[in-house]
Amino acid sequence: MIYEIVILAAIAAFLGLRLYSVLGQRSEQEEDPIRRSYGPREQNAPPPPVAGSADAIPAARPTVTLRSVDNATSANETAIRAIAASDSRFDLLSFLEGAKAAYAMILEAFWKGDRETLRELTDDDVYASFAAAIDAREAAGETLDNRLIRIEDATVHSAELAGKDARIAVRFVADIAAVTRDKDGTVVAGSLDDAVESRDIWTFRRHVDAMDPNWVLDETDQD
Repeated sequence: MIYEIVILAAIAAFLGLRLYSVLGQRSEQEEDPIRRSYGPREQNAPPPPVAGSADAIPAARPTVTLRSVDNATSANETAIRAIAASDSRFDLLSFLEGAKAAYAMILEAFWKGDRETLRELTDDDVYASFAAAIDAREAAGETLDNRLIRIEDATVHSAELAGKDARIAVRFVADIAAVTRDKDGTVVAGSLDDAVESRDIWTFRRHVDAMDPNWVLDETDQD
């Protein structure tokens, strides 16, 4: 009888140890995810925002950012700062946004033969060149069905301030789909399915004391 009691006690002790072992392992496994769910978040918490980051408190926008100046020579930077000093309304980033808008408007006007818009946005020499090309196209009975797909980039190529006349050349990189049609509407050149990369350098001019804040296209070149 005593022997059987000893055996039963041993079995109970063994089962108790096994049960404790299993419960202990399950408890540890259930606690681990909780520790892992909080620990890494504290370790990987984002650092405080720094100046220039998207999370930082917005600061005053600089007049000159070298990222916007493609040919960032000291002469170009000096000229841009001189323009800004002469015209308190000048802001480089705003200028580049306006230049992109003018680029699109002038191209659209030229393609459509809109002389009135071209007259407003270009100086005499550039307008004369555009008008002559439109005249020749119309005389041939041809029309352009071009489309500006996107402007990939617009950066300052050069800048100068001569007296009160400011001139800034902007390098544009754009994708353009170009189609030329004859008088019957038949495509004689190009394709709307294939956009071609265009690289142009357009120079804009403005008198810094002028009441009109708009710049006019003063010169066009291909890059």
